[in-house]
Amino acid sequence: MKKILSIALIIATTGCATITNDAMTPVALSFSDGSNGYCKLQNKRGAWDMKIPTTASIRRSDDPLKYDCQTADGREAFGSIPSTVGAKIVASAVFIDFGITDAITDKHREYPANYVIPIAAAE
Repeated sequence: MKKILSIALIIATTGCATITNDAMTPVALSFSDGSNGYCKLQNKRGAWDMKIPTTASIRRSDDPLKYDCQTADGREAFGSIPSTVGAKIVASAVFIDFGITDAITDKHREYPANYVIPIAAAE
């Protein structure tokens, strides 16, 4: 009986690492009119400057991903992309850490895989 409990404990503690997400998550960004441009992205975990359209590697966070963008012809867009709770936090709670590791590091949070930044039509 002790042997079975020991094996179950080993499996449970090693399982936690497979549930925890990577700290970074890819987010494909584009403008609603298909134009090119530049964006500054920011959350409490980091800041990124990039050309649009692109797929950015963004640090997961529990706060919204704020964007400040400008198209090649000078039109501007400001806003934020909300983060959501990922399904893996529920599975992580079943194991020894009760989801605490993910909650502290925000690795249980997700941004949408694709996001279209609304931009006003060119005049």
